Amino acid sequence: MIWKKLTDSWPSWTDGAALWWSALYAAGAAFAALTGPAYGYAVLGKAAGTAAEWTTAGLYAAAACLAYVLTRRRDRAWPSMLAWPVVALCLTSGFAFLFSPVHLLAVFLGRNQPPMDWAAWANQGVAVAGAVLWACAALAHRRRALGLCPYCADRAAPTGEGPRTVAGLVAVAALVPYVTLKTAWGLGATVGFTGAGRPGMDPRYTSDLGIRLYEHGVDVTAVLALVGMALALALTRPWGRALPRLPLLALGWAGAGALAPFGIFLAVTGTLVWAGVTELGIADHAPWVVVIAYGGFSVYGLALGRASLAYQRAGRRVCARCQ
Repeated sequence: MIWKKLTDSWPSWTDGAALWWSALYAAGAAFAALTGPAYGYAVLGKAAGTAAEWTTAGLYAAAACLAYVLTRRRDRAWPSMLAWPVVALCLTSGFAFLFSPVHLLAVFLGRNQPPMDWAAWANQGVAVAGAVLWACAALAHRRRALGLCPYCADRAAPTGEGPRTVAGLVAVAALVPYVTLKTAWGLGATVGFTGAGRPGMDPRYTSDLGIRLYEHGVDVTAVLALVGMALALALTRPWGRALPRLPLLALGWAGAGALAPFGIFLAVTGTLVWAGVTELGIADHAPWVVVIAYGGFSVYGLALGRASLAYQRAGRRVCARCQ
């Protein structure tokens, strides 16, 4: 009951929650800078040291000031425009959290994997939650500034399945090269692999279960890609409406936020290596593999974001306040 009340009234409290969240997160970063342990307060979880924590504290303190402006200047459009870079900052701080299911799978199904830093993992999860808060606050503020209802924007769900269907099909097509290549490697092919040994599987880090599956032509990451294809179709096909709405949206947006920038980075890196501009590619992989197979995650992430947005809008209804 409490959860339903909070979700039904989100435009009324998300700006204040974003203010308190930013202030507390900035205070946590300052505490980490003063006491030494980082607790995950660093851009993409990579940097360490007091400079990273103090920078984080300063950025989120500025975000708290902007959140205060959101609560006081609800008739101006510019605060909500500045809020979206804060969403990007939060996602950058918590980016590793979006990949944590893959890391957890590697830890429990693999061997010789680096241990989980649970403090940093929790911190990154808090940062992702902050991104959601800030996105909701920015959306509600923008609607108010435009004179629209902050709850439903004075409009019902759009009709038509065309854009949704296309986004789902594009997402599926983008992963076909990856699934095909990984399956071919599992069946013994070596196309696109320039190193020694068997491509796609390192016995030093793969679990016994993963090795047994790979010996029968089943690559675990290819199976996960098939699950991603099913998710894209569930967001865009009529049968997906029978599935729980919130888990689908959470998986869709998390996958889009994690895989789109990851795929773009791989596509750009592979293209530069292929063109001879740099040699910093993925070891033992031909450049075209990085561009086509791995870079396809960029297209998948963008298409999945489009499908998630269309699915979210398809469930929109004019609220009782506007009826």
